[in-house]
Amino acid sequence: MKLYYAPGACSLAPHIVLEEGGFTYESEAIDLRGNRTTSSGKDFSEINPKGYVPTLVLDDGQVLTEGPAINQYLADRVSEKKLAPPNGSMERYRLQEWLTFLGTELHKSFSPLFNPAASDDWKKASMETLDRRLTYIAQQLGSKQFLVGDNFTIADAYLFTVLGWGQYVGLDIGKWPALKEYHGRIFMRPAVQATLKAEGLIPSA
Repeated sequence: MKLYYAPGACSLAPHIVLEEGGFTYESEAIDLRGNRTTSSGKDFSEINPKGYVPTLVLDDGQVLTEGPAINQYLADRVSEKKLAPPNGSMERYRLQEWLTFLGTELHKSFSPLFNPAASDDWKKASMETLDRRLTYIAQQLGSKQFLVGDNFTIADAYLFTVLGWGQYVGLDIGKWPALKEYHGRIFMRPAVQATLKAEGLIPSA
């Protein structure tokens, strides 16, 4: 398998899942502005016509896109790692619930803050939405170790990734102690550390 990613982007989540799952895989960064792979200079649109990450090329050549789909595919490949509850269980539907919320209500609310063309009013409205969404997540998380059940799941990889964007847009998650503690705890997981180093987000030494 080969993961195409952009450092620190939403592709960080499946990158973490690949490490957590103990997969043998390759990875290559994408220059999204030039829409080319950074090492080979290949036109990324030939790999994924959507033009964005994450993109996972499977061993049989099939291409899988969209983070939640990739993450569930990977989790189901290593069910013994418990990165996702069993299919058909209520916990699996809770996982789906969180993945949908994180994608549509949290992830997308960050988009205007990274868009140079977004108006100040749009950015202000997005920050207000993020405040409400993060307050809700902090309340739901409380003192729990993970979002779903008693194990680290793909939902945690996704939430950790999105929470990390706050530092780039002036959003201090320290306002929500439960989120700050959660983010710090996930940050220390060996697989997360390995992924952050691989993407050049923290020093490798």
